[in-house]
Amino acid sequence: MAAQEQPKPIPAHCAAIAAARAGGFPADAGWHGLTFIQRGEKSVTDIKERVAAVTGAGGGIGLGIAERLARAGYQVIAIDRDGKVNEAAAALRAEGLKVQAVVLDVADEAAVRKMVAYIDAQHGRFDVLVNNAGIHPKVNGERNSFMKMTTAQWNEVIGVNLTSAFVLCREVAPLMKRHRWGRIINMSSRAGRTLVDTAGIHYAAAKAGMIGMTRVIAAEVAADGITANCIAPGRIVSPMTDQGSAEQRAMLVGRIPVGRIGTPDEIGHVVQFLASEDSGYLTGTVIDVNGGTFMC
Repeated sequence: MAAQEQPKPIPAHCAAIAAARAGGFPADAGWHGLTFIQRGEKSVTDIKERVAAVTGAGGGIGLGIAERLARAGYQVIAIDRDGKVNEAAAALRAEGLKVQAVVLDVADEAAVRKMVAYIDAQHGRFDVLVNNAGIHPKVNGERNSFMKMTTAQWNEVIGVNLTSAFVLCREVAPLMKRHRWGRIINMSSRAGRTLVDTAGIHYAAAKAGMIGMTRVIAAEVAADGITANCIAPGRIVSPMTDQGSAEQRAMLVGRIPVGRIGTPDEIGHVVQFLASEDSGYLTGTVIDVNGGTFMC
C-alpha cells in the first residue's frame, strides 16, 4: 500500500501575509525587513513641516507645481534662473502660502550645492525634490537637425535638462536619507518615451536619460524610504503652445485624443500625489500625462 503523501508546508512568505491580514506578524516568518504600514495612520512628519523644492518654477508647469504644493501645505522653494520667480513667489505669499524664491541657474553646480546647504541649514530637512527645469532651443522656431547641431548646443541642453537633475538628486538624497523619507520627482517628456517630430535630438536624449537615471536612483534609495518617479507631460498650456495661428493650434489639438491641451495644474495634481504618503509603494516608474497622445 502506497504511503500517504504528506501535506506540503506553507511557504514562509504566505504565512507572513496571512498573519499580517490577521493583525499579527510572526517573528520567524522569514521576511526580515518587510514592513507593513497601516493606511490612514498619521504621518511621522506633519505636511506643514515638509519642504519641497521645484526647479523651473518661474512660470508654466513649474509654477503650477509650486502653487499646487504650496496650497497643499508644503513649504515651497521655487527655483528659476529668471528673476520673474520672485514676482511669482510674492504673489503666492500674498495669499498666505509659504513660498520662497531662489534665483539660480541649475546648471551651475557650485551654486546648487550652496543652495542645498542653505535649505538644510534653514529648514533642517529636504523632503520633496521636483526637477522640472528644462530648455529646448530651436532655430527659427524649428528643431535643429542633429547633423547641424554643434557640441556646444548639445552640451547646453544636456547640462540643464539632465545633468542638473543628477546633481540635485545626488546632493539632496543624503538629506532625505537622514530622515528616512523623501520624494524625488523628475520631469521627463513624451519626447523621452517616443518620437516627437518637434523635439531636437538633445532634448529627446535628455528626457530619455531622465527616465533611466530615475530608475537607477529609485532602486538605490528605496530601502531608505525614498521614492523616485518620472512624469512625462504631453502638450501643456504655455506661452510656447499659445504661439502660431488658429489653424496651427486646431491641428495640434486634433492630434490629442481628449481634444484639448493640458494645464500646468493638471501636472501639479500628479506631483502632489507623488509627493504624498499615498505614493509610497510607487517608485521607478513613469506617469504619462498627455491626453492620450502616447499610450503604452
